[in-house]
Amino acid sequence: MSAHTTDIAIIGAGPVGLFAIFECGMLKMRCHVIDTLEAVGGQCAALYPEKPIFDIPGYPVIQAEDMVARLSEQAAPFDPVYHLDQQVTALTPQGERWLVETSAGARIDARAVMVAAGGGAFGPNRPPLARLSEFEGSSVFYLVKRREDFRGKRIVIAGGGDSALDWVLSLAEVARKIYVVHRRPKFRGAPESVARLHALAKDGDVVELVVPYQLDGLEGQDGRLEAVAVKTLDGETRRLEADVLLPFFGLSMNLGPIADWGLDLDRNLIAVDPKTLQSSAPGVFAIGDIAAYPGKLKLILCGFSEAAMAAHAIHGLVFPGQALHWEYSTTKGVPG
Repeated sequence: MSAHTTDIAIIGAGPVGLFAIFECGMLKMRCHVIDTLEAVGGQCAALYPEKPIFDIPGYPVIQAEDMVARLSEQAAPFDPVYHLDQQVTALTPQGERWLVETSAGARIDARAVMVAAGGGAFGPNRPPLARLSEFEGSSVFYLVKRREDFRGKRIVIAGGGDSALDWVLSLAEVARKIYVVHRRPKFRGAPESVARLHALAKDGDVVELVVPYQLDGLEGQDGRLEAVAVKTLDGETRRLEADVLLPFFGLSMNLGPIADWGLDLDRNLIAVDPKTLQSSAPGVFAIGDIAAYPGKLKLILCGFSEAAMAAHAIHGLVFPGQALHWEYSTTKGVPG
């Protein structure tokens, strides 16, 4: 058990949560940050660190992991306290303050809570394959952290959505062979990505489309994959010699304990006042993808704006009766 007192408890250390540290720090408010993952960055770090992002102001293109690094650097001067690899298990009102309790035994007394938990707890949708757990983490992966880890490998990528297509197009530059397994000839990804996929399959010998097939089994031992068995709905089978299986069947999302906190919800998201981002519980705010209000856009840049708005709304709670004389960062500067 560990006890802490702070101004704001931020639940979620993804990009929006990290920027919220900066915005709160500029208003002289201290933050403790809780996240279920072992490192900061949220889905950007855990699911697609090397994927390019094109809609961050000032960056025509930036890789997800680089954006997370910049946001962490930006937050660092304000000395945030991170509680990683643990989940918030209880959120309890204590007068005008809130007690946040975590699965690791941390008890955080905060004047306000800012929920920046994305879509809630998430995890991969696993294919129903016998022996799957034997190969997870060694030959079966649900995310790509470094392309170089797959250089020269024979890879089976299963799925027909944007994640599957994006990684086919990216890993084709380093892989020895890529088999793309999908249950039907039509893919669900962006039209440009689908066109590039078919061009690679037609013009080169690295990418091969294995359609319409579904995953049927795994071969290998001691966690080392040797082949992936696939079959059609009619029972026709193939054996694909492979070193790695990357199943991209989406994520299962759920609010987890958040659903039990008594907050008003809107389609499994936290309903907030769009002017302040405050939820139905005074002192509890939500920003980023988990916040719901009319006209909401699920964009990282909108989450950044919501972080600033929530921080300004919380200032009056942390410093009651104190007027906020706002200064632009160009004149105020950042702590050295």
